[in-house]
Amino acid sequence: MRELTSPTTVREIIKAHGFKVRKALGQNFLMDANIIDKIVRAANLSENDLAFEIGPGLGVLTRRLAQEAGRVLAVEIDQNLLPILNETLADLPNAEVIQADALKVDFDQLAAERTQGQFGPGGKAYKLVANLPYYITTPLLLHLLTSGFNLELLVVMIQKEVADRLQASPGGKDYGSLSVVVQYYTVPEIVCKVPKTVFYPVPDVDSAVIRLTRRPVPPVQLRNEETFFKVVRAAFGQRRKTLINALTGSGLASKETWLSVLNETGLDPARRGETLSLEEFAALANQFWLLREEAL
Repeated sequence: MRELTSPTTVREIIKAHGFKVRKALGQNFLMDANIIDKIVRAANLSENDLAFEIGPGLGVLTRRLAQEAGRVLAVEIDQNLLPILNETLADLPNAEVIQADALKVDFDQLAAERTQGQFGPGGKAYKLVANLPYYITTPLLLHLLTSGFNLELLVVMIQKEVADRLQASPGGKDYGSLSVVVQYYTVPEIVCKVPKTVFYPVPDVDSAVIRLTRRPVPPVQLRNEETFFKVVRAAFGQRRKTLINALTGSGLASKETWLSVLNETGLDPARRGETLSLEEFAALANQFWLLREEAL
């Protein structure tokens, strides 16, 4: 197999198959062997692992994953890439490409089907390693983290500014509802920054590789998880407003109710949502849920 990290080879393969890069699908193909090595090392794969990949592109990362993991399942939405992947992965019997929309995939079910129940619900946890399409990064991460999939680790390349948001601390400009959700489910750690020049075609932004290690238990105790996420979204719904005004504007409850909740939790109504820690959001959501339950 020709070297897929060579720009010349990449262009030749694309031309030979008459493939047209679709910007709408976030198709920017990574061509840097050092970055690929960093991604794979961060995943700490072994022959006992099942690794999922989303958006394999031409298969450059897929090939490295297949060298380290026992089984690789690559989910690709663009059927026009399948002939290329059939060629570039032909010598790797442990790598399989599945044509599907990752936003609609039940990864647990797919893992169980392809491994006879060894991985997935009731089986072993698996890993996800991918260069995520930027246009669906947020909904895809939410799908992966909130669906209860038996994922132990995610190592993903995403837009740098999104990576900064995932590991941001309270009080900073990057801290938002996505930060809270991701940090509730995982421990995020940026592995490396990736310049846009190592892709073909060159995207408009720089990227970063981030490792998300699934927490065995959440960092805070919640009375109701759904209520927690509703309160978080409400607090960040209008970033420039005070906490009391943002919560009231969400329509979840009256201003009087929120003032009561804030008073019980000792939180200043004049604070802004982006200053609250996970623990403070948990206290706020738990008290709100309790107050609503008592009112029923």
